[in-house]
This record gives sequence, C-alpha cells and structure tokens, in this order.
Amino acid sequence: MSTSNGRGLVIGTGVALSALAVAAWFVTRETQPPALNRGGTLTVARAMGSGTQGMEGYARAFEPRAFHFPEDHGPHPEFRTEWWYWTGNLETTDGRAFGYQFTLFRNALTPDAPARASAWGARQVYLGHFTVTDVSAGKFHASERYSREALGLAGAAAQPFKVWLEDWEATSVGEGMWPVRLRARTKDVTLELLLEPGKAPVLEGDRGLSQKSEEPGNASYYYSMTRMPSQGTVQLDGQTYAVTGESWMDREWSTSALGQGQVGWDWFSLQLSDGSELMYYQLRHEDGTVDAFSSGTWVPPASAADSAPLHLKREDVELTVLDTWKSPRGGEYPSRWKLRVAKLGLELTATPKVSDQELVVSVRYWEGAVSLDGTRQGQPVKGRGYVELTGYADTGASARGPGTRARGTPESQGRPSPEPSRP
Repeated sequence: MSTSNGRGLVIGTGVALSALAVAAWFVTRETQPPALNRGGTLTVARAMGSGTQGMEGYARAFEPRAFHFPEDHGPHPEFRTEWWYWTGNLETTDGRAFGYQFTLFRNALTPDAPARASAWGARQVYLGHFTVTDVSAGKFHASERYSREALGLAGAAAQPFKVWLEDWEATSVGEGMWPVRLRARTKDVTLELLLEPGKAPVLEGDRGLSQKSEEPGNASYYYSMTRMPSQGTVQLDGQTYAVTGESWMDREWSTSALGQGQVGWDWFSLQLSDGSELMYYQLRHEDGTVDAFSSGTWVPPASAADSAPLHLKREDVELTVLDTWKSPRGGEYPSRWKLRVAKLGLELTATPKVSDQELVVSVRYWEGAVSLDGTRQGQPVKGRGYVELTGYADTGASARGPGTRARGTPESQGRPSPEPSRP
C-alpha cells in the first residue's frame, strides 16, 4: 500500500465536516439532524461525499497562493472548514511517557447571512478533540466538546493569535506570535504546554495546495510545523507531571470533500532521531485500494546542506500493514506498519505505544502515539510520531476497508489497552 498528500483531508475535512455537522445541529437546531449510521455516529464517507452541495458561496482552493505569517496562523472564515491540529510526544525526566492530541475545528454554518438580533446568533461552530495517552499505564483519555461562536464561547483571531473553545485554548504569550500556550482540561486530565516554533512552516503538496481528488477545487491550503520544542505539565490521577518533548502542528482550511469512492485515510507525522521529519497520508477507496492523490513530504534535518522539503508521490512510498487491532467497540484497524521510501534510503517500523487510542466521539477514528525503529541510508534511526486512521469503523470490513461502528459519546474516555490481534 502507499500514502497521500496532506493532513488536510485527513482529519480536517473528514472529522470537521462530519462531527461538525452533528455539532452544528445540536447547537442551532435550525435544520434536520444529519444522517447517522445505525450505531448513532456519523460516517466519514457519508458526511464527505463528492459533489458541490453545501459549498456554494464559500471560497475554494483552486491554485497555489502566497502564505503570510503570522496572519495565516489565524482564521480564514471565507472557507467552510479549517482546523488547528497539534499532536506530540512528551516525557518526564524519569522517562514516564505521554502522547497528546489537541484539535480545534471551525466550521461555517452559512457563507452569508443577515445579522441576527439575538446575542446567541452565530455563523460559525467550533469543535474540539483532546486526548492524552498515558503510555506507562496503557490508558487513553479522550474528550470532545463544541459550541457556537457567540457570547465569547469560541472563536479565533490572528493578531494576537488566539483560538479557543470555552476554556480550551491556544494563545500567543508575550509580544510576538511565539511561544504559544496550549491549555485543555477535563475532569480526568489537564494539559498545559508552551510551544516554540522550531523549524519554519512547511508548505504541503504543491506550494501549500493539497489536492484531494481530480476535481478542481477539491483541495485545501495546508502547512505544517514539524518539530516544535514543547514543555509544560500533564495532570492525571491527582498527580502533576513536568514534561518536555516535541509537537507537530498541522493547519488546513478548505471547502472540499472526499472524492467519489474514497472512504478514509491513514496519516503519519513522524519525527526521526536524525533531525528529519516525514508526513505521509494515504487515501483509501471502498475496495481497499489506494487513491492516486495520496502523498507526503520529507523534511530534512535543519543542518542539511540542501534543507528544502521533498514532496513525495504515492509511488514513492511503500506502506505495509504488519499487525491489526480489533476495537471492542467494533471494527479493525491497522496497528503496526513497515514504511519504505527507496529514494531516501529510509525504512521504518511504526508501532503504537498503546493499542487502544480510538476516539469514540461524533466520528469514531483512531489517532495515537507511535514509536519508530529503522534505518536511513544504512544508518540506524529511531523516532516517534502520530498516526491517524479514519474510515475503519464505518461499515464493517477488515483493516483494508471500513469496519463496524459502535455508539459514539462526547464524554471522556479512560481505558486500559487490549493487546493487538494478528491479521
């Protein structure tokens, strides 16, 4: 199997359009609720079907554009959907390991509407996903929330930078853009981190245009910050842990959908011990085959003489599933991979740090911390990263296609991890 170009489609358009369709209905109650699967949650493919319905009046990504920072860290309300996506691996001085995901999605309810007298009136809905993987305990904590952009409940601004959803927020600290503070809490776990920029933003796809299918405009504007030094605290089970590590930020905005026959994706953000990073995403069809618009980017070490990122096409990446994990809620996910990029002399094995890192929220998907072992140009290399898997818990197939769906819940999850099963 191989992989694709752009995290944008990955969870952004998928989970944003899917879960936010549910969130928008619960917040506004102005339209009929979206069609749900028999388990009670929304499928990615159904929410992201091809075509232009619901896209009229929004801007679309037809061609590369100039990016401007720090302005582009802020919102782009002329597009239907966007997201601020952070993942990272953290550890204490004595080696206790944690992974985290913190995502804020913005979704427009309408491209244009007259002002409403009610202070509750809003044209934007925000959704948040927050997870912490407690690697030592083998437990995964996940939570979801959503709110309208009204009464200060949620919103985004470029200068000074701030994106928030109630008391979940990402904000600039001090005079400039950096550092950025992430804060999120539930009744079970609290995360507070300071993130420095690390490497410069990497434009994914064609100069930041990440094409998802052959249809013009079915694309996103997409950039990543691939190695952000991070420090702060994790509070869990009544204990506060001082942690350091590295984060990855993905930013996308779009008015797009899955192409005809696409049902999900496998997305990798990998930070290697030699100072390089690899992003790769693979779009899958209903029959399990890989879409031609799958792609990725390799970012060389900052010390490399030629430090320009390298765009990777589907045929550049060989991705093989080595193991699978069966969710107790139904469905089967890939759970260990061999990833090979011949032109880079790179061979990696990616292994989940905890088997059960499945989010049971509006759209059920797997996203979690992984460890890496392998070689590059014949030299040993290790690393860590994050993997996201969607479309496996929708309709009931194996790790090459959708699986069965269990009922979703917006409440926090904390559970031990079952061992992975063999294919």
